[in-house]
Order: sequence, then structure tokens, then C-alpha cells
Amino acid sequence: MASPAITLWPRWLRLTIVGVATAAIISGGWLSYRYFAKPVVLTVAVGSADGEALSLISAVAARLTTSNAHVRLKVVDTNTSAKASELLAAHKADLAVVRGDTGGLGDARSVLLLTHGVVLLMTPSTVSGDSLGDLRNTKIGVIGGPINRPAVEALKQVYQFDRAKIEFQDVAIADATAALSSGQVHALLAVVPLTEKYLAKVRQLFQKAGAKGSGPKLIEIESAGAVANIARYYESYDIPKGTLRGAPPAPSDDLTSLRVSYFLVANKSVSAEDITDLTQSLVDVRRDLLSQYPILAQAAAPSTDANALIPIHPGAATYYNGNQQSFLDKYDDKLYYGSLLLGSLISIVIAAWRFAGSGNGSQSMVEPLYELGNEIKGAKSEAELDKVEKRIDDMLKAELARNASGEGADSNDMAALGLAAHRLQHLMNHRRTLLRSASAAREPVAAQ
Repeated sequence: MASPAITLWPRWLRLTIVGVATAAIISGGWLSYRYFAKPVVLTVAVGSADGEALSLISAVAARLTTSNAHVRLKVVDTNTSAKASELLAAHKADLAVVRGDTGGLGDARSVLLLTHGVVLLMTPSTVSGDSLGDLRNTKIGVIGGPINRPAVEALKQVYQFDRAKIEFQDVAIADATAALSSGQVHALLAVVPLTEKYLAKVRQLFQKAGAKGSGPKLIEIESAGAVANIARYYESYDIPKGTLRGAPPAPSDDLTSLRVSYFLVANKSVSAEDITDLTQSLVDVRRDLLSQYPILAQAAAPSTDANALIPIHPGAATYYNGNQQSFLDKYDDKLYYGSLLLGSLISIVIAAWRFAGSGNGSQSMVEPLYELGNEIKGAKSEAELDKVEKRIDDMLKAELARNASGEGADSNDMAALGLAAHRLQHLMNHRRTLLRSASAAREPVAAQ
């Protein structure tokens, strides 16, 4: 029941108050929805000498946006894997695409194994020697320079290059053909995924550098196992026969080399829930982009072993292990508290409806009637009593009309109204008697 003081407020004021309160509740609900439903944007640092990594991750980020994924990516070009790792370590990026032999990965946690880069040691087919241990007096051009320096350092721990008079020289990708054709270097070392796109570039490079019909020859790293034991970010790998094609096929048989993994990693401080959502989205996007980027066929789950080169992120492990929470498990608490909030809001709406005066028909008239008792007792003339009596009649008629239309009080309230009306009638009769007695007492005095 509304307070008597509140019922005296103008209806427009009550409606204004209710409107403002309703607008505040709706605005708060909308802002809360936007806060919890808005996408999470993670910054990913990526860079590669040929720009392929940037192109791939940019395509992934675009697909996440168009598919309205909850977690999306903001791509930052760093030109090299080493700089991407630096941004991740400095907490200037949430994710990064890195090579396993990149330094500064102490806080990195793997999310997705993107591909493998294979160490290709290549010479023109006219050069003698089939293995790295056979080479003498050779200058090897390292394509990409600093990014492939860890591979050279790993090889130096096993092979005695000083005794064999083997030197390494950094060579830019654009200068590789000229360096080889001019004799500045006799062999090239590159680390690339074994996809047709990269292998075609290798064949094209040697065709431009050598005589017509001259193709590349792969040099075996026969001690790859020993290198991998020392530098655990590498593993021994057998390049399949005929990888470079040609006639005869090159290589003519499976050939031992090294390979290193490329990872999408996240800083360990990134929310596990966000990484779980991102991992699921990446697996879906991989299927969508596979025809456009065949290299994604090599993408897979990273190692979950405790002694893995880069430990897996807990959020990614949750997805790969199939331990994702169901909708009810994930939002159980939110649904519970949401139902409580909804119940409270319904109560507030009902109270506001009554406050605004829209529910007056269900309010009891007993209290307003009893309040008229004070006016009756204070009446100074029968004219004032007549006015009060008319107000009582109007209130009772209005209540009877609402009751007839089904909007009025219930039977108990009607009974109470009847008692209140009888009480007021008794007070009015009593007050009229007092007023008439007082009037009669004053008339003889006036006559004297």
C-alpha cells in the first residue's frame, strides 16, 4: 500500500520518477550485457622474412572477426620471430608466432603447433659431396641471417667447421641468387616448411643461379641426432625421397636433416578461459582456410608433456583434452544470481507500477476513509460536514464501480469498507448533534 504522503504527489511526478528509474535499470542492464558479451581482443605479434606468417595470421584474424568469434586478434607486424618473442616477453603482446629456437620464451605457453621448418642445406647438383661432413673449403650462405643463426650454432657444437674450413655468411633472400651465381657462396642454408610453395621457390632460386638444367642438391646432416640431443629445440627428421622433384629425383633417397617447430604461443598470464575459446575458434578457422593456405594442413595440437619444449597453455590443454565446461557448468553461478536479480527486478517493477498510480484500483480505501474521521471531528459547521459526506459518497461509489468491473477490492476489503463507512456515519451524526446543541445554546443568549 502506498504511503499517504506519496499518494499526494502529482501523478506526473510519480510517472517521471518511475520513468527515470526504469531508464536507469535498462541502461545498466544494457551496459552489463555489452561488458560481458563484447569480444575479447588479444594482440598477436608475428613476423617472418618472407611475410608469409603475417599473411596467414592476418587471414585468421579476419575470419575470426567475420565469424563473430568471442576472442579476436589484433595483428602486429614485427618482421622477425625474434622481435615477436621480445614483444611477448615485454608483455606488449598477448600472443606471438615464434620458432622453437627463438630465445626469451620463458613466459610463453603453446596454443597451436602451426608447422615445422626443415633445415635445407643446398648446393648446385654439380657440387661433389653428399653430407655436411664431406664438405671442405666451403662458404655457406645463411638465408635470413640472424633468424637462422641458432641453427648454425647448433651445428657448430657437433661439426668441426674450422678444421674443414667451412664458413658461414649471412645472405638476404633477395641476394641469394646473385651470391650463389657469383661464387660468393657455394651452398645455401635455409629453414622452410616443406610445402610446394616454398619448394618451388628453392627450385627457382637454383635455376636462376646455375647453368641451364642445373638444379639443387640437398646435403645430408648425418649427425642430426647428435645435434638434436644438444639443442633440444631441434629434432632429427628424414626428408622424403623426391621432395625437390626433378629427374633423377632429389633427394634420391630419404635424407636426414633437422627440423624446428613454429608455434602460436600466449603469455602465461593470459586468461585460460580466453585461450580455450581462442583455441576452439582456431581449429574451426583452420578448416575454413585450408584451401587458401595449405600450410595449415600441418597445424596440430602442441605437446602436452610436462617436459615439452614450450609448455602448453592451460586454456589450450583444456580444449585439447576435451575438458571444456558445458554452458550450464560454465554459467551456473551467473544463471543463479541472474534469476535472483530477475526476481528482484520484477518486484521493483510491480512496486513502481503501484507507485505511479496505475494499480490504484487494487489499493484499499479503508485508510483514506479513516483519515476523514479527523476532518469530521474538526468540522465547525454542518456545511463542512456535508462536504465531507459528499467525499465519502464519491469514494464509495468509485470503489463499488471498480469492484463491479472486477478491478476493485476483495470481499475482506469490502467488509472493512462497510465498517469504516458506518464508523464515519456515526461520527458525522455525533458531530451534527454537538453543532446543533451549541447553536441552540447560543440562540437564547442572543435573544436577551
